Amino acid sequence: MNLFTLKTAKHAFSTTALAFSLLSFNALATSPAHPSGHNQNMITTQAFSSTDYQSQEATKMFPAPNEGMEQHILTLPKLSDESNYMVEIQIGQTKMVDCNRQMLTGELKQHSVKGWGYNYYQVDSITEGPSTRMACIRKEEHKEAFVQIRDELKLNYDSRLAKVFYLPKGSELRYRVWKVESQFNYSKSTVADNS
Repeated sequence: MNLFTLKTAKHAFSTTALAFSLLSFNALATSPAHPSGHNQNMITTQAFSSTDYQSQEATKMFPAPNEGMEQHILTLPKLSDESNYMVEIQIGQTKMVDCNRQMLTGELKQHSVKGWGYNYYQVDSITEGPSTRMACIRKEEHKEAFVQIRDELKLNYDSRLAKVFYLPKGSELRYRVWKVESQFNYSKSTVADNS
């Protein structure tokens, strides 16, 4: 086999393996099954403002929320194989929208608790963002919907420590759990390189 034929065969094999890997990817956004067998949400959430803040044993190392901010705490249940799960976080507000695609503007920043090394996330302000400008004629196109900031977050599932967020009052944090439903596939050369 000459060098050109060998390189062509390697490229064809790599391309086929990549295509197979992409087509076989399968993940579901789901909350872990409740012990009752029903697909109920098992993640517990708490939200505190500066006026009703209560220190929790599991999150006492995190700062209390400042005036005009809310602390959102997500507590994840322990799972048998947490490496097969991820948590997706979106931050925004529920607004009346029309047929246009709308976004909010806000910057999601990661901070660390001094002396502990634990991460938390903060959005200091949320304002109106870009929107398309289509003419919305039908009245039924006006509805209430969640409008998010551009930044979103995917975290490895880890039940050992609560996920803590600081958001402006009136903001919402929504989340879902992703579960992997397929095995890893591999892309590797099967032809020895004799160079």
